[in-house]
Amino acid sequence: MPELIQSPIRIPADGGKVIAEHLGRASTGHEVVSVAHMKAPAGWKEPFQTPEFDEVTLVIAGTVLVDHAGGQARVSAGQSIITRAGERIRYSVGDQDAEYVAICLPAFAPEAVHREE
Repeated sequence: MPELIQSPIRIPADGGKVIAEHLGRASTGHEVVSVAHMKAPAGWKEPFQTPEFDEVTLVIAGTVLVDHAGGQARVSAGQSIITRAGERIRYSVGDQDAEYVAICLPAFAPEAVHREE
């Protein structure tokens, strides 16, 4: 039977970013995949990380920047990017607020991100 997700779980984040997990370990107990709706203010960035999961980022508004070993990818509204488990990457936002959906396989877990200090 279909399961309606009436409201996502808010996950704490630094720098004014809002994470609303609709499906995943924190919200529904799913370990295979997580789906989160993100909103990040202009200029937001997080430290480099080397996650243990693949991540698809679908940008709804603004621009998400993804730094990686080959340079920087600019992902604009209507575009998406996939990063692979084991890649060293850093997400940030351009000069406008950004809104995007992140899909992680397997599901996001704080201990699986491996953010650099």
